[in-house]
Amino acid sequence: MARLDKIDYFDDSGNTEMKSETEDIIRYADMLAAMGTEPRLRIVRLLLSAHPEGLVVGGIQEELGMSASNLSHHLEKLRHEGLVNMKREGTFLRYTANTSAIEELLAFLYAECCSRSKAIQPDKLFQACIGEPK
Repeated sequence: MARLDKIDYFDDSGNTEMKSETEDIIRYADMLAAMGTEPRLRIVRLLLSAHPEGLVVGGIQEELGMSASNLSHHLEKLRHEGLVNMKREGTFLRYTANTSAIEELLAFLYAECCSRSKAIQPDKLFQACIGEPK
């Protein structure tokens, strides 16, 4: 996981925090918020299923049945948060899932729920990932 250099600073209460950890949490919260709407989560799922080639906007629109303006709005939000990549191919825009960013987000969640707190058993998460019955 790419990390920023750690820089100590004091918040208003005088407590020392690790600035990079705070920035990471804000970034992950923004990523989760971007995926926190049904249309955007559908877009990310679709692009993950089309990995690594991705899809052109027309293909996404056709698959999800969204208007061009609505789709454009959602794709821009996902791109702004680093969850999807966009590449121009002539007159087409091809979108792909940014699997590195999604992997980083999943690693953060895994560390929080399975490593540090043990709230979720790692083997249950692994079973969910590979599609084994619970």
